[in-house]
Amino acid sequence: MRTVVINAGPKRKDVNAQLIKSAGEGARSAGSEVEYIDLYRLDLSGCRVCLICKNDEETCKCFWRDELSEVIERIFASDALLIAAPIFFSQPTSHYMALLERLIYCMVSYRTGNKFKGKVNVGLFYTINYPMDYFEKSVRPHIKQSEDLLGMLNGNVVIETFSNISRNMKSQSSDDELKLKEEQFSKDLDKAFEIGASLAR
Repeated sequence: MRTVVINAGPKRKDVNAQLIKSAGEGARSAGSEVEYIDLYRLDLSGCRVCLICKNDEETCKCFWRDELSEVIERIFASDALLIAAPIFFSQPTSHYMALLERLIYCMVSYRTGNKFKGKVNVGLFYTINYPMDYFEKSVRPHIKQSEDLLGMLNGNVVIETFSNISRNMKSQSSDDELKLKEEQFSKDLDKAFEIGASLAR
């Protein structure tokens, strides 16, 4: 079993990174070989629509030459994909969207549709800096279409949202409130761990 774990946020030690690392540890606990990638450390771009991938009706491969192309190949060869993406301006990060564009576009044949024959389970974790009810009512409906694209990997797709608002307001919190926030974050890490383990089994 192989799991690709991707931090699609710009920071390497923040809440987003900690959550996806916990999910990766969950995958490892299930016996999976885990590869961890900080997406913002790669030299990458969104899809260039070079159309080379459309000349091959069988192979799922992105032919653009940058550091994301090999990551896409490793995703196709994996059993599970775990991604954590912060929500900026009501959308996942630009690097996450670049990955999604490239990953999905090279899977699609203009004649036959989805040409990927494998099965990759997907865990997508959003981290947000505002209340959960606002996210569900005002943001989630606008990103559902991009979420649905992950189903083209033919595996189980689990989408979970974690609110950072409690962790980013420490200076305004009492000691009791801080304790509750730390307890909640510990629960969030445990939840990410369990999802990672479940999808990697």
